[in-house]
Amino acid sequence: MSDTPPLIAFSHVAKSFDGGRVKAVDDVTLDIAAGEFLAVVGGSGSGKTTLLRLANRLINPDAGTITIAGEDIARVDPILLRRRMGYVFQSGGLFPHMSIAANIGITPRLLGTPKPEIAARVDDLLDLVQLDRVQHRDRFPHELSGGQRQRVGVARALAAKPHIVLMDEPFGALDPVTRDALGADYRALHARLGLTTVMITHDMTEALLLADRVAVMREGRLAALGTAAELSRSDDPYVGELLGTPRRQAERLHAALSRNGTP
Repeated sequence: MSDTPPLIAFSHVAKSFDGGRVKAVDDVTLDIAAGEFLAVVGGSGSGKTTLLRLANRLINPDAGTITIAGEDIARVDPILLRRRMGYVFQSGGLFPHMSIAANIGITPRLLGTPKPEIAARVDDLLDLVQLDRVQHRDRFPHELSGGQRQRVGVARALAAKPHIVLMDEPFGALDPVTRDALGADYRALHARLGLTTVMITHDMTEALLLADRVAVMREGRLAALGTAAELSRSDDPYVGELLGTPRRQAERLHAALSRNGTP
């Protein structure tokens, strides 16, 4: 991306499970620049979610180092590390017994932020993710739609004003219209707030549309890394297979619209 040092750097990182028989992440080296939106794609078992969990020490690597702003995260308290990052889960991951305001404000509360500041921050974040503060702050997760819960999940991830946001299949459970709208809205927030985002997705089209660069994982290894244009020039068969789906969909859509008389 540039000559400036990466904000997040994986250096020869490896992680195995089942007594070493399953190599989830296998010698991955990857730099992520400050302000970058990186999507990580790959099939089930490719290691993409493990890579994300390594970044905030939900699990620890067997080998290699991970640094954030040049600091080895192995030397950072994992709880403090996670509170410095935002994390968005596929299902929203909201606490069902807590109000929307309480869900959003939980990390600032754990960090000792005064209650008036938390209340103001919750209102600001509800505005930011386009949820009416009066209608939503006192409701509970089960009273919201899937798209609304995901917006609350994004708001909670941003509550402690992190520079880094990790997203694990954040829009995968949503209907296509809501998924597209929320993805575009988050991309705008990423740019507006100057975030560094790492998003896991199995959807290559989503990755190409939202991310600055796409990292392709296969069998624990980094198979390819680049912009949409760079990946389109890759001669790796697996990358070609992943790119084939959005290409075929675009071609079929164009043909269908042409048959219906739409230019």
